[in-house]
Amino acid sequence: MGRSSNLGLMGRTLQVRLDDSELQEIQQIAQERRITVDQWVHAALREARRRERRIEDKLAVVRKAAQYSFPTADIEQMLREIEQGYGAEPPG
Repeated sequence: MGRSSNLGLMGRTLQVRLDDSELQEIQQIAQERRITVDQWVHAALREARRRERRIEDKLAVVRKAAQYSFPTADIEQMLREIEQGYGAEPPG
């Protein structure tokens, strides 16, 4: 079954209250894109879910990295060593 095929599937209704100006703006955007308001809302919600998943994925990586403890130097010392390395001859 194709991804866009919703034949035979029952949906749920979501009621959202909008100010008149918000609804008019959404209607205008949908009209400019030659789609229905319903289609525009579905697309907007899909994109919002994708963004949320990306945020959650990034947070999971940060949480995983925070579990580790790596040795490091004082930031000022590291910066000095980096600066010194700019003028040094390459090894080898």
